Amino acid sequence: MKHLLQDIKISVSDRIYLKDPESTALGKRIVEHGILLIDDIGFENFTFRKLGKEIKSNESSIYRYFENKHKFLVYITSWFWGWKEYQLVFATHSISDDLEKLNRAIEVITKPVEEDSQFGHINEVALSNIIVNESSKSYLTKEVDEENMDGYFSIYKRLVKRLSEMLSAVNDSYPYPASLASTIIEGTLHQHFLREHFTSITDCNDKITPTEYFKDMVNSIIKS
Repeated sequence: MKHLLQDIKISVSDRIYLKDPESTALGKRIVEHGILLIDDIGFENFTFRKLGKEIKSNESSIYRYFENKHKFLVYITSWFWGWKEYQLVFATHSISDDLEKLNRAIEVITKPVEEDSQFGHINEVALSNIIVNESSKSYLTKEVDEENMDGYFSIYKRLVKRLSEMLSAVNDSYPYPASLASTIIEGTLHQHFLREHFTSITDCNDKITPTEYFKDMVNSIIKS
């Protein structure tokens, strides 16, 4: 934990990229403008050719970093969950009370995203929009089992495990901590989506946040 707090570089599996985009100025520009472009036009309309025009670089230069746009989506999705893990650990490491720690973790996971000045080349708000609207496309593929074996989703799974362990620390007799942890994380994305697009089928709105909903739900379940 101490190591994670000291090292604020978000490390993504090297199986996802051909060349680490964090290692060069061009790589960082690819990530920065790729996020902004997907947020603007959507993943379906996103191409490396369009990104090349945005950064005034050849399309081929982007292929030196990522094999295809699917790998790029997996990369930025993994980066987001690594960033969330960093925030969660940082926000909870000094809290000794297990229930207080759990509630703080839920706040970190469910709250609206704000830009983080520690990572200047990444617009976390735009990336959060992509996670809510597009992240399922990173794993709803025929290759998901193979990619899972290759560690593409290890950061996401590690975040679920951390939250699962916090749930068990509050109530070690609760039989479904992993299911509840993954429900909180995925449910947060769903509630943010519903609040934006299908307001009639969610109670979350400008006054009731997903944070309030999930804290109420988890505390009701875990204490029962």
